[in-house]
Amino acid sequence: MSSYALITGASRGIGRSLAQLLAQKQYNLLLVSRSESELQALAATLASQYKVSVHYLAADLTAPGAAQQAYDWCIQHKWDISLLINNAGYGIWGYFDELSLDEQRNMLQLNMQAPVELTYYMIPLLKQQPQAYILNVSSTAAYQAVPGMTLYAASKSFMLGFTRGLRHELKRTHISVSCLCPGPVNTNFLERAGMQDIKTIKAAAEKYGMHPDQVAKVALKGLFAKKAEIIPGALNVLSAIGTRLLPKALIEHIAAGLYKDK
Repeated sequence: MSSYALITGASRGIGRSLAQLLAQKQYNLLLVSRSESELQALAATLASQYKVSVHYLAADLTAPGAAQQAYDWCIQHKWDISLLINNAGYGIWGYFDELSLDEQRNMLQLNMQAPVELTYYMIPLLKQQPQAYILNVSSTAAYQAVPGMTLYAASKSFMLGFTRGLRHELKRTHISVSCLCPGPVNTNFLERAGMQDIKTIKAAAEKYGMHPDQVAKVALKGLFAKKAEIIPGALNVLSAIGTRLLPKALIEHIAAGLYKDK
């Protein structure tokens, strides 16, 4: 396979696992993340192990114009791209009015604005392929409000709605659009969000958290099967169903209890 898969947030967690699995499938890779040293090491490893072409771009997608930078990078090298994975994102724990506005703005930029812009730029390139895919990474937090992580959950709900709408708009093209909604995953998410000391969340993550490789395997299976929503793990599927059936006030009350102060 000569086409490329572009993955944001590729240096760690789910993004790294997706990169490895795609390399195994002989996809060439374009890796985008902030950490140049980690990208460089990963690119060298995957290129050597799987004999695929791997290029990387160290870019901070919270910065205005970063999506344009990634697009220009692709255009400059004339790469054929058949898969876009908008994986980069993070959460912040705390009450909306008590958190820094700048920090929350940066999170929204990465979780929503950057993938929207990158998707907009990349669709014309994806349309040039006989078959292309877009995978937006959301979360099971997309299915309900989460007091204590209000903007994070709202941003993931946005990505789910954006994906489903875009999927419908592109249904007459050769681009299939899917949304990945994982539950707890064993990455550095809790530390990045400042939640490592919340006992209920830490215990749940340790007991029910999936390995990124597991999530990536389910994600790619669902993506290539052209599923609209991909929820890895039976418990996460049941949880998503529960949020649709139970009263929203009850779900929000339970979520508030889980994400309350340590």
